[in-house]
Formats: sequence, structure tokens, C-alpha cells
Amino acid sequence: MPLLAEFVILLAVSLPVAAQPVRLEESRYAMGSLYEIEAWGDDREQLQKGITAALDEVDRLDRLLSHYKPESELSRVNREAWPGPVKIDPELFDLLEESLAFSRATAGAFDITVGPLMRAWGFFRGEGRYPIDSERREALARIGYQKIRLDRKALTVSFSHRGVELDLGGIGKGYAVDRAGAMLRRAGIKSALVSAGGSSILAIGHPPGLAAWRISLQDPVDSEKSAMSIHLRDETLSVSGSAEKFFVLNGRRYCHIMDPRTGHPVESVLSVAVISRTGTAGDALDNAFFVLGPRRTSTLKTLKKRYSVREMIFFLPHPTKRWHKVHR
Repeated sequence: MPLLAEFVILLAVSLPVAAQPVRLEESRYAMGSLYEIEAWGDDREQLQKGITAALDEVDRLDRLLSHYKPESELSRVNREAWPGPVKIDPELFDLLEESLAFSRATAGAFDITVGPLMRAWGFFRGEGRYPIDSERREALARIGYQKIRLDRKALTVSFSHRGVELDLGGIGKGYAVDRAGAMLRRAGIKSALVSAGGSSILAIGHPPGLAAWRISLQDPVDSEKSAMSIHLRDETLSVSGSAEKFFVLNGRRYCHIMDPRTGHPVESVLSVAVISRTGTAGDALDNAFFVLGPRRTSTLKTLKKRYSVREMIFFLPHPTKRWHKVHR
């Protein structure tokens, strides 16, 4: 018996101790937002390479899709696509084609030509202003996804009217987190969280010891508070809110999210959160749902099924409380 006991003790001492998981976190500013990546794994070097590749991918997309950088491919399109077609990068063509599909599916509630309207209301590099009627009508004449012409065979884009311009701000961050996630997965990373300014978040797998990533959803009225917690695993969260940019005039609050069909900011919604399979779909749909509102139940149900949306959460104004929420 003493020999057996000694053997058991020696065996226990010689067993290897399980390696502790490694956590790595990095951030970089691109596309007008802070991109943050948290990743877990067993190999620090593997994590570092994957995170660097993911952030480099976001930088690449910034150079391709930026509305503000004059050297970007998108800015070249805005300068040259009227009156004739412009040959463009295949990746940009695919994203424009997908954007138009979202516009058609949402009956124009999502529209990447809304830039002139944003400018008329003072939301480009400004605090907002109420435009005179002639300014709003002029802006409305220059927007509309139907004014974009795509030729798949030639890989060209053109505008049917002078003054049309494209702004991918309503879909670009979601697309970027999807691409960053693809780079992390390519590096063999199975547990990571990618956040673009907190409004587009991609969850890969789950952190050690937990079943899912826990995300705190910001209060739509008070940014210092949390409205609720959401758990994500291999899916995305996209949030569109009115608290980011707004102004108050004569007691009315006007936010930066426009209804392209009326030319006015949306006033009946505070924020919308969308949990979906991809960031690209979630980013486009949170804007569309913000415009559509929660009462369009038939349309919402169709879009939810078509784009693999798990849940949409509307935060609405309330006469006696800060807000109330509606799940769809």
C-alpha cells in the first residue's frame, strides 16, 4: 500500500497543468469610429497576428469606402459618376449592389443617397439646423436609390441626376466588423468580440467559462446608464440611436436619422437594436427599422425572416417614463 500511495502522488505531481487562456485587446480609430477587438486563445502570437490583420482590414475598408477622404474609391465615384458610368472596385460594386437590395426590400427606408438631406439639416460636421423649405425640396430632388445605375457586367456605377452622392455610413461599419471577423476566423481565433463604436458588434464564439458574450445596451436617453443586457454568440448587434446627433428647436427634438421619403428626421423613435446573423444586414436594418417604426408588423416580420434577424428592440418616447421598449 505505501508503494501504491507513493505512485499516485508522483503521478499527480507529474501531470501537466492546464494552460490558462490568453486574453488580448487592441483598438484603432477608422471609418469615423473606434474599433475595439477582444480575443481569447491559447497562443498570444496567434491572437496578435489575427487582431492586427483584422484592424488592418478595417483600415483598408476606410480607404475604399470613406465618404470624407477625397482619395477614396467612394469619393471618386461621387465626383465622376454623373453624367457617365465609372468603373469601380468589385468589392465596392458588391456592397453598392447589396445596399440597393436593402433599399428595395425596405421600400426606400434605407437609402445610401441621403447625404444631401443630411447636409441640408446641418448634420455633416455640424450641430444641426432647420432648413428652409426650398433647401429641403432641393435635397429631396437629389436623393433616391433609384437614381443609382449599376452594370454588373461592366462593373460600373452611374447617377441619373446631377448632385447625387453616396454615403455608406449606414452600412459600412457593419460590413467592416464582418470583414474583421473573417480575418480573425482565418487566423484560427474562435473567441472574440469586435466593436465599432459600440453601435456595430460582432461576437465570435464565447469567452472562457461563459456561454455567450454579455453586452450592455446603452440607455437611449442617458448615455451613462444601461438599458438592458444582451447575450451574443456567433451573431451581431447593431444599434441606431437618436442621441448621437440631434438639436432641439422650439421644444422639438430633431435627430440625424432621416426618413428619405419625407425629407424630415424621424421623431417617433429613440433607438433601435437589431440582433442578426451579419453586421452588414444589422447595420442597414437598424436604420430602416428606425424609419419604419414598430407598427409595420407585416413588413418587419418579412424582413426579420429574410435577413435572419433574431430580434429587434424599439426604444420609444413615453409621456411619463424616459422610454418604453417594444420587441419584435
